[in-house]
Amino acid sequence: MNERISPSKKKEEIKIMSPGRTCLFGDHQDYLGLPVVACAIDRQISLTARPNGLDSFVINMQDIGKKRVISISDMFTELEPRDYFGSALRVLRRRGCVTDQGYDVHITGNIPINSGNSSSSAVLLAWIYFLVEAFGVDDTVDKDYLAELAYSAEVLEHNEPGGMMDHFSIAVGGIVKIKTSRPYKCQPIKSNLNGMVSGVSGVPKETVGLLSRVKGSALKSIEIVKKEFPGFDLAKAGPDDLKAYRKVLPQEFVPYFEGAIENHHITQLALKELEKTTPDLKVLGDLMNQHHVILKDKLQITVPKIDAMISAALDNGAYGAKIVGSGGGGSIVAITEPGTEDKIIEAMLGAGAKDAYAISVDPGLRTFA
Repeated sequence: MNERISPSKKKEEIKIMSPGRTCLFGDHQDYLGLPVVACAIDRQISLTARPNGLDSFVINMQDIGKKRVISISDMFTELEPRDYFGSALRVLRRRGCVTDQGYDVHITGNIPINSGNSSSSAVLLAWIYFLVEAFGVDDTVDKDYLAELAYSAEVLEHNEPGGMMDHFSIAVGGIVKIKTSRPYKCQPIKSNLNGMVSGVSGVPKETVGLLSRVKGSALKSIEIVKKEFPGFDLAKAGPDDLKAYRKVLPQEFVPYFEGAIENHHITQLALKELEKTTPDLKVLGDLMNQHHVILKDKLQITVPKIDAMISAALDNGAYGAKIVGSGGGGSIVAITEPGTEDKIIEAMLGAGAKDAYAISVDPGLRTFA
């Protein structure tokens, strides 16, 4: 995957597997340049592509009953909102990708849609990897490179407020620590982590508006603090420093500023535990619960069904549980003693979850036979 693919090397069939992801620690941290701990999960998007002899990509998305036809010569000088197929082509063309033949592209998967497990980012990464495999680019390609392409296509090209957690965790796979300030870096974490359960609320996420509110308020609070404390460094601030900073902030910005610093502190503690080959699930669960309280009470990104699912999981023995991703709906992740996953699944379903299932760590974006 580290050379330009010439036309003579083009394959008759390309198959891509792209997993979903869950965020363990660091929600609403990546757009602040703070580290995130996430992992790819064993729910995937499958993309199969075959040359069709046409001058177009014919994309069949059977799970949502949609079909799209894209001319191989479309330069996408203008983009429709959230058209990631188009923005990916635009980004790749700048990297030397020349689309000179059409393909029939079939996309299917079992990642719940609009659930907070990054189904859209998984589709985007599968599409980008297919294009790179089919047509090549001028650069050396590795998984970090594919993640940066996807981040550019989803966030930068559309001027959206999200971060890069989804793209790096899906592309690299496993459990990862993502450094979200430049230069970006994705560091694998070798811990054995079992006993995870995902619960899908069935409440659609309200991603863009909610992200804009939380991100805008957090960035504004940091800007105010920096004016009063020119040497302020968010990455070095801790909970003990909050008293001084609160004094210069309007009250409406205090929760967002506290949330940024406190969640960063919790993430650092979780990383220390995850440095162990076999981390203490009770410690991780307690940190996860602390993280969720901040997301719920200070950033206010939960909804009643999410809260009910988390309470049910904890009442039935889970060590910890939290909302995943941008919030406003979507899903939760829980950590429980391995072997008790079914009990937590039943509790979530009893609290109104649309779906719930045990999850394992996935190896990440890849081709398959």
